[in-house]
This record gives sequence, structure tokens and C-alpha cells, in this order.
Amino acid sequence: MDFDEILKQVPVDDIAKRFGVSHQVAQQAVKEGGAALVGGLSKNAESDEGSAAIEKALSRHEGFSGVSSVDDVDRGDGEKIVKHVFGDKEKDVVEKLTASEKTAGGIDFGKLLPILAPIILGLIANANKGKGGSSTGSGSQGGGLGDILGGLFGGGSSSGSASGSGGMGDVVGDILGGLFGNRR
Repeated sequence: MDFDEILKQVPVDDIAKRFGVSHQVAQQAVKEGGAALVGGLSKNAESDEGSAAIEKALSRHEGFSGVSSVDDVDRGDGEKIVKHVFGDKEKDVVEKLTASEKTAGGIDFGKLLPILAPIILGLIANANKGKGGSSTGSGSQGGGLGDILGGLFGGGSSSGSASGSGGMGDVVGDILGGLFGNRR
């Protein structure tokens, strides 16, 4: 699974309609929001405590079968996920994403991230399950959760390009760099 595969599972056209923006603006917002969420998960997975919390959340999302519309998403669950991923930096992340020149078309990331979070967690849960079970506490070790999250951005480097998606690792670095410390 790579980041582009995640993006294919998001109902971008429905998001565009809901937010009253073009498909291109919605697609860019999904890329940036998704990258921020995966980057935040990766940062959290660096500690044993964070990795254990992510594993617990992933176990609740195993068996995710996708969504075809925004109405299919549990936004309450999404809000909880976003809060856990970003903690006290949530407001800063939302403001930085919303102020992005690339998505100046009017996306409110405070509303978009809770839509994206359960989708992304479900897809990662399914990919993690396929890696042979739990990898609790292995966020910085080989195999399991750390490899899955790192693989989404072409090996986990936040300075590289993610499978032709226009340097999503750079997007993550730009968004999260000042919030969680230097990730580049």
C-alpha cells in the first residue's frame, strides 16, 4: 500500500461537492490532509506508548471496507482520531493546512480531517493486519506498523517523493516540521 492507494479510496468528488470546491482543490486538500494525518501517526509511532495507542486504534478499524460518500464516515470517530494524532497541536495543524496556498479554494480542514481520519486508519489497519499481526511497541523497529507508515511515503523519509504523488513527504515535512520538531 502506498499513499496514492489511500487517496484512491477517498470519495474526492463527494468531498468537492460538500465543500463547494472543484475536484482539483478537493483532491489537493485530501492529499495534504491525508499526508498530515499519516505524518502525525508516524511521529506518534516513534514512541512505544504512541505505537501501542495506534495499534489499539487500528484493531478497532480492522475490516474497513471503504466508503463511497462522506455520509458513510463516522465523523465523531474521526474527531477523536484527529485529537489523538495531533494532541494539543491540532489547532495549529488545521490552521496551517487551511492557510495553504495550494488549497486556497476554501477547504476547512477542521471539517475535512475528521472525514479522512477513519478512512486512513481503516486502510492502515487492513494493511497492518496483512503484515502478520500486532507490532505493538515496534514503531521504530523493522516490520509492522513502522514499515507500513514509512512505506506510505516511500521508505519513511519525509524529504522524498511518495510514489509520484508530487512530493507528499515534503508536504508532511512542511506541515509538521515546525509543529513536532525538525522532521527533514
